[in-house]
Amino acid sequence: MGVSSPWGEGAGPGEPGAVEAGVTLVEGSTFCISETGGGISPHRQEGLFVRDTRVLSRWRLTIDGVLPQPLTVQYADPYSATILARTAPRPGRADSTALVIVGRHVGDGMRDDLTVRNLSGEPVRCVVALEVDADFADLFEVKDGRTGDGVVTSSSAVDGSIEITRADLRVGVTVAAAGAIARDRELRWEVALPGRGEWTACIQYRPALGADPVPPRYVCGSAVSLSEPAQRLRDWYENSPTVHTDDETLAAVLQRAVTDLGALRIFDPGHPERAVVAAGAPWFMALFGRDSLLTSWMVLPLDRRLAVGTLQSLAGLQGNEIRSATEEQPGRIPHEVRFGRASTLLLGGDTVYYGTADATPLFVMLLGELHRWGLDTGTRDELLPHADRALDWIDDYGDADGDGFVEYQRSAEHGLANQGWKDSWDGVNFIDGSLPAAPIALAEVQGYVYAAYLARAALALNAGDNATADLFHAKACRLKAAFNKAFWLPEHGWYAIGLDRDKRPIDALTSNIGHCLWTGIVDDDKAGLVADRLLAPEMFTGWGIRTLATTMGAYNPVSYHNGSVWPHDNAICAAGLMRYGYTEQANRVIDGMLDASSRFGHRLPELFCGFDRTEFAAPVPYPTSCSPQAWAAAAPLLFLRSMLRLEPGSSGPAGTDPASIAPAVPDRYLPLRVNGLRVGSDVLTVTVDKDGWQLRGLSGERPRSGR
Repeated sequence: MGVSSPWGEGAGPGEPGAVEAGVTLVEGSTFCISETGGGISPHRQEGLFVRDTRVLSRWRLTIDGVLPQPLTVQYADPYSATILARTAPRPGRADSTALVIVGRHVGDGMRDDLTVRNLSGEPVRCVVALEVDADFADLFEVKDGRTGDGVVTSSSAVDGSIEITRADLRVGVTVAAAGAIARDRELRWEVALPGRGEWTACIQYRPALGADPVPPRYVCGSAVSLSEPAQRLRDWYENSPTVHTDDETLAAVLQRAVTDLGALRIFDPGHPERAVVAAGAPWFMALFGRDSLLTSWMVLPLDRRLAVGTLQSLAGLQGNEIRSATEEQPGRIPHEVRFGRASTLLLGGDTVYYGTADATPLFVMLLGELHRWGLDTGTRDELLPHADRALDWIDDYGDADGDGFVEYQRSAEHGLANQGWKDSWDGVNFIDGSLPAAPIALAEVQGYVYAAYLARAALALNAGDNATADLFHAKACRLKAAFNKAFWLPEHGWYAIGLDRDKRPIDALTSNIGHCLWTGIVDDDKAGLVADRLLAPEMFTGWGIRTLATTMGAYNPVSYHNGSVWPHDNAICAAGLMRYGYTEQANRVIDGMLDASSRFGHRLPELFCGFDRTEFAAPVPYPTSCSPQAWAAAAPLLFLRSMLRLEPGSSGPAGTDPASIAPAVPDRYLPLRVNGLRVGSDVLTVTVDKDGWQLRGLSGERPRSGR
């Protein structure tokens, strides 16, 4: 029996009714981490965070001075949960007297709907007390356990309201509840409950960061279901495609993917219509150049608005001057954007850090791909000058020595030593494990630049600008030839991960070569060898492709970038294998990753350890992996597109050619039907079974079919 469901329906983080070690709720750049019972301690990685600042560091609810005993957590949406607990049994009784319910809703602050329900037939009197505090610590201080006891805050209490402030930072938070007795940092209620009766209170947490208070998302007395976050999420789900498949894993992982991506969206207060995707929850609810661009690319079959919002937001932050501290350069696309106090602790001491080699060509790549999926000319013309500035950066600053390749070298000691996607300090290494000297030209970055040139050529061709199209097509051809000469290692049968300061090939076998397949920079006569290497036992675990082969000196299956398995990396590798026609190898990767997802509750994590599938019956989690994480959440969408071999068409002087498919879907997922794929103004339905495939919904065309 098949599984048919909208991709976007389902629970938020965790499964309904499951008791977890903690509760994480996310809405935009606001998130709350608490214990299962709702408690928050200043000495743990917990709190309510708004714009990267902890505005609530203590939350302790007691009934007659005793903590309620947690029962369960039920999730409604990514930003809402219902926390259930019971009061401790009274002396001489085995059963609890009261049920405690906290309906928690997060967004630019927080609202708690507190209910105490008398479970007995006898009257009950009790004192409900809520202790709160705020240290206004930066989220990195909390994450790294660097919060100190020397923080000085002040508080005042009046008319059921507590205000806590930190004068040195000009920040504060107000905790208010009608009918409460407020004193110092505690709200108190004296409650009399009849038999089977209940008592309720609504508690509002309103932060003030800088001169103005942050308006609450959910005002007491109003329905949470009518709030802006609820409306946005409903719109996201209603516009999501639906999938029907006999494989429950594929259906579940797609459903989870869209739920998580909906939760990871953030909106610029200055442009509320503009959505971008944050890198990951909870600590990376911010715009990251590389992460947001690659995620937006993968999400295109589902939604184009994320790509538009991401490009517009990054264009507004594009570099304008040379600043060594933040590594800003004219035309460069940022690596990371932070708010509030976190921005003062960011690399370079500013709100924006630019230390990445790949975000700038990825910006141009995404604009070209978005145009293929359907982009209005006004937005295209708005973004095109930024793409040209990005291409100027490649020539003027990315390729600083003029050898034709984009390199990186940090300009300040506090900057990132490695500035590709493997940006840990030891993420780029030679076969023997030794580290190369910068500047370093990464293989996948050259692939991104190659694809950026082709994207700009296609955009020019669509506009009838043949001279510009010819210019960038020629640049792409020169780069491809130079890359295949300088990076190919014939004695090994793979591409170097990069070139070091002395132009020596950094010869380790890595998954980066799969990105080169994805962009098309690999010569056809070398693609088969690359495919073989990626699926060889030293690279493929059975769950996915490792970042580094087991035969390399730096290999460690529990490292961040030197032997672990990353879902987004595997999605790109699978797409690259499909591009060159290696469908069997691509589907082995996809099958392995989807099998792994079932061991993670159908939510692919940021990464997991690189142990072989024959050694352990389930993939081993990586200790500090983000979950949900944006490009991991988006990976199943790219898996689906790869299996369908869905292409939106190619741009030309007459416009865009119709979309095409050439499915290579394994039997385990058949029959497969996907409804609601949007390409331009068309809404497509794709059906694949053992007898063939059909594509319906192309404007002015009869359904296409094939075998």
